[in-house]
Amino acid sequence: MCFGKITVLAMLSTKMSEMHAQGFVEPTHKRFSSHPQYQYVQINLQENLLKAFLVNLFLGKLRQHVPPELHETYLVSTQNMEYVREATGMTNSKVGYVYLIDENLRIRWAGCADPTPEEAQALESCTGVLLKRLERKAGTGQQSTTSTPPVTGGGRP
Repeated sequence: MCFGKITVLAMLSTKMSEMHAQGFVEPTHKRFSSHPQYQYVQINLQENLLKAFLVNLFLGKLRQHVPPELHETYLVSTQNMEYVREATGMTNSKVGYVYLIDENLRIRWAGCADPTPEEAQALESCTGVLLKRLERKAGTGQQSTTSTPPVTGGGRP
């Protein structure tokens, strides 16, 4: 799903996390949503089985709040994140986490909780840089390599 594309990935678990992610993603998605190599993926992560059951029960209602063009990339997961929480910086299950993932599935930028204007701008800028790099590779016929320098621009975790 994400390989070969520049992906903004939002990890959601509560209404508050949705608001956090929206604060980061809105300007980036508005600018790049029509770009063929960009995608916005939202994962509604419910590790609590009872809460996961309720989310699945009300999935139809939940879909009404997600724009139709994002239905395909809105996922509900019950995956236990215990062993990857530290590595991905997801130490607080109540806040939203946003990751910028390159075409080789590497996390290039991350942010969490309430974004500052500078952090939201950094996500937008870094997404643009990665899309330009991917376009250049496609234009020259190059294969993606793992030696691409990381994008910097600061977000938290």
